[in-house]
Amino acid sequence: MGQIRIGISGWRYAGWRGVFYPEDLAQARELAFASSVLPTIEINGSFYSLLRPQNYQDWYDATPPGFVFAHKGNRFITHIKRLRDPGKPLANVFASGVLLLREKLGPFLWQFPPNFKFNADLVEHFFSLLPHDTEKALDMARGYEARMNGRAALEIDRKRSMRHAMEIRNDTFNDPDFVKLLRKYDVALVVADTAGKWPDFEDVTADFMYLRLHGQEQLYASGYTDAALRHWAKRIDAWAVGGQVDDARLIVAGPPPKRAGRDVYCYFDNDIKVHAPFDAHKLAGLV
Repeated sequence: MGQIRIGISGWRYAGWRGVFYPEDLAQARELAFASSVLPTIEINGSFYSLLRPQNYQDWYDATPPGFVFAHKGNRFITHIKRLRDPGKPLANVFASGVLLLREKLGPFLWQFPPNFKFNADLVEHFFSLLPHDTEKALDMARGYEARMNGRAALEIDRKRSMRHAMEIRNDTFNDPDFVKLLRKYDVALVVADTAGKWPDFEDVTADFMYLRLHGQEQLYASGYTDAALRHWAKRIDAWAVGGQVDDARLIVAGPPPKRAGRDVYCYFDNDIKVHAPFDAHKLAGLV
């Protein structure tokens, strides 16, 4: 059976203070508090800008042994460059300090905008560049752009495996060729619950599963009922033992590639009304 980790996307939200976080908790202690009750958190500040080595070192130091961060890829690659000439921007990401997370570095999330349509050549080129271990990531990082001078971290403690997941938001990805590429490069298709706004396919394409639960009825805002959480628990349990549920929403029909178990990472992104940490706790109790 794979390992199941259920957590939240981000941790610094003003509305959480006095609800999830104690009233008198210093903001600088919020990550330490959240990581003491949840086993994983998705870093989403890295989506908006390149962070600095000190950020990652501080976060490593603030979290307990066994904790895992997922890392959201920079939108310059996915939303602005739209996968064109991604080599240097990827080097910048891996040079920014993320490798300082060492054993606490979990999957990389690459989220694409709703108007990004499936282009097999662009996607395959991007997948072919993604490093699947920290040695390859370090090699890539050494090619960072000059603007990173003085703010790059080029060190690893040892060779560690790396994982990647792709979140799509356009129906053109409903294409068997897309699933073939995901499986060829061992990239997970993100299972995204978006209150019906965007595609929500559940094909198993890698040695792990990555879920993002954005809200049951209202994007980023609504919580999950007990019945909805049981629905997701059933799926997580099936994926963790290498299987698939009978009613899975698939691009390619048929059972998943055989595997004794798969690790599952699940992140609640329904943060506006402070549902995320409580829903994560409830779901963890069901799996």
